[in-house]
Amino acid sequence: MPLDADASGRLAALLTQHTERIVNRWTELVSASLRGRQSRAELHRQVEDLRRGLQAALDAGGVDLGAESAGELRAVLADLSRSRARQGFSATETAVSVFALKEVLLDLIDVQNADPTNLRDYVAFGAFVDQMGLFTFETYAKAREELIADQAEQLLELSTPVVKLWEGVVAVPLVGTLDSARAQVVMERLLQTLVDTGSPYAIIDITGVPAVDTQVAQHILKTVVAARLMGADCIISGIRPQIAQTIVALGIEFGDIATKATLADALRHVLRLTGVEAGRRAARKAH
Repeated sequence: MPLDADASGRLAALLTQHTERIVNRWTELVSASLRGRQSRAELHRQVEDLRRGLQAALDAGGVDLGAESAGELRAVLADLSRSRARQGFSATETAVSVFALKEVLLDLIDVQNADPTNLRDYVAFGAFVDQMGLFTFETYAKAREELIADQAEQLLELSTPVVKLWEGVVAVPLVGTLDSARAQVVMERLLQTLVDTGSPYAIIDITGVPAVDTQVAQHILKTVVAARLMGADCIISGIRPQIAQTIVALGIEFGDIATKATLADALRHVLRLTGVEAGRRAARKAH
């Protein structure tokens, strides 16, 4: 049974008449469901915000949570959901904070007497609380998805560090599986670091990459080409015998890209290159 204008008015009057009793009992029920994981003072504030939002919606003649008059109530419910999602509460614990209002209303409404209006009101009130609970659940789920996506992005960035070894040389030590998303992050971070440091050399170390297939090789080649467009040369290190055999079997060619078996070999190679360049600069100055 949906909430109509008359029932909305009676619920508004009930909230006004028993404000303190409703808030205290509601807070008590929510506190019990959360088992002390949030302070009573904070819960009391949240419940009071919910009651105030519900009161405003009902006073404006709201009979549906999607109505314009329920805008403040939706905002309060959304804020509660996002807050609980960030704090690590479950979706059930979040929704129960709203559904507990049903028990509070049941304590206030005498549904046992012969007046059918009381029973109809309780059913209508319960339907409106159900809307609030579902809205809370959906908002919580969306907030959790956003939070998980943000955390995944942060982990992805942490798993693809670009390290400045010394002046003019940076390194990208890759560990784990290299998929399209991670390869894109590698490319973006490497190019940005080349711009920030003005480094002419970059070492891409794949010692920690368990396997190299066509897709991974293409990602690496694209990164090297992009770095060259930025004026930097890349050296690929960490090509173990098994990976070398796979690359040959797949028919992948690295062309004139310098490749080394170990990171140490790559470092020695870059030292020779930087030493040669330093010698040439010194020779030019001498002349």
